[in-house]
Amino acid sequence: MSSSNADQQSVDDAILDAAAELITQLGARRTQLAEIARRAGVSRPTVYRRWPDVRAVIGALLTREIAATQAKVTRAGDDRESVVAWIVEVAVRIRDHAVLGALLHSDPEVLFEYVTERLGTSQRGLLDALRGALVLGQRHGSVRAGEPAELAAMVLLIAQSTVQSYRMVAQLLPEEAWRRELARALNGYLAP
Repeated sequence: MSSSNADQQSVDDAILDAAAELITQLGARRTQLAEIARRAGVSRPTVYRRWPDVRAVIGALLTREIAATQAKVTRAGDDRESVVAWIVEVAVRIRDHAVLGALLHSDPEVLFEYVTERLGTSQRGLLDALRGALVLGQRHGSVRAGEPAELAAMVLLIAQSTVQSYRMVAQLLPEEAWRRELARALNGYLAP
């Protein structure tokens, strides 16, 4: 990476870090672009050159955080059970992520838009990773036949809805049961 690209990435990260802090402290609705710039140590025009408004900053933050969360979880193998364990662990980490949780509690409409009204960059990244894992599982023989992109889309919907509804059913499905039942649902769906 050139020095110029590294500097730009550093500024981008400072802006997104500042946005993350504000969202977790104040919620998305009370997060202002001017305060993001101040906390990041940059001018408002610097932020505007990268993103047109706070919602765009939040979108970029979601993409960064979801991609980073997914990258931290390694699959143990290419078999279905390893793929499902990987999906469940990524789902748990996304579910428990401080920024994503703050968005869900403080401004669910923002998250709702990114989750239900359009396929965002972070979801496309998850779909690509899922599709790749499912192709390997199919080659292994432990994932059922079918178009991998279609299977990945359904797996994303199952995991995403489970993550979003977790708090609503937490008393009925304590942590261990939540993980077990999500794995059972995914294994059942993907089994040959």
